[in-house]
Amino acid sequence: MSGTADLRPMRAFALSDKGRVRAENEDNFLSKPHMGLFAVADGMGGHAAGATASAVVVDSLSRVAPQSAAAELRRQCEAALQGAHRDIQRQAALRGVGTMGSTVVMLLTFDRYYACLWAGDSRAYLLRGGDIVQITIDHTEAEQLLADGVLTPEEARNWPRRNVITRAVGAGETLALDFVNGELFEGDMLVLCSDGLTGHVTAAEIAGLASGRAPEEACRALIDLALARGGTDNVTVLVAAYRQQEEEPTRLRPGREESREATRPR
Repeated sequence: MSGTADLRPMRAFALSDKGRVRAENEDNFLSKPHMGLFAVADGMGGHAAGATASAVVVDSLSRVAPQSAAAELRRQCEAALQGAHRDIQRQAALRGVGTMGSTVVMLLTFDRYYACLWAGDSRAYLLRGGDIVQITIDHTEAEQLLADGVLTPEEARNWPRRNVITRAVGAGETLALDFVNGELFEGDMLVLCSDGLTGHVTAAEIAGLASGRAPEEACRALIDLALARGGTDNVTVLVAAYRQQEEEPTRLRPGREESREATRPR
């Protein structure tokens, strides 16, 4: 499964593979460069429930119409995710499924700016001038214990429940989305991915394989590496490259943060 487009200012490509172990691909993605809307969703629930949940997320976002203002585009996308949250809960009740939901990481680009919203452990990375920064924070049990000072970074990486997520579309009474935004510069690349990639490939390796490559080539190289290392989960990668000619950017440094806030339904 793949999707491509080549419209300014974003050039994007996405690729998804069920991996070497799983019988079904429960990941889904959305790539609409003409309106600056991109997303990766990783379903959970088993027995096709996960695939259904991630499809509901992507379908809801796909119905968002182009907007003339960035704030309105974000509002419409948040409303679509809240609608998906309720729809997944309804479907779970009808199926009698105790656990049904989907992570989501969504990228919005507008002129020379980006915004990212997410729930779960699907990630977004920003690549600039050879540097890479993870701009999302995983909503996982291990990440929360790390933030609380209960675990060290090394302990968090080896935590036996490190893949237990604490937020997902469709899970819990309400959906809480985290938000980060920033400015784009010529040559910037944004990588969205499910944890099927990050379970096998480090951030440094993502930078090495994606930097300087066309989005399609970068996606294929990253997927191939994840599969070569076992492909124990579904793996989805979306790469979007900013091509507008602008001023020289400042280089990213590890640990540098863009502005971040949390958004919750009112």
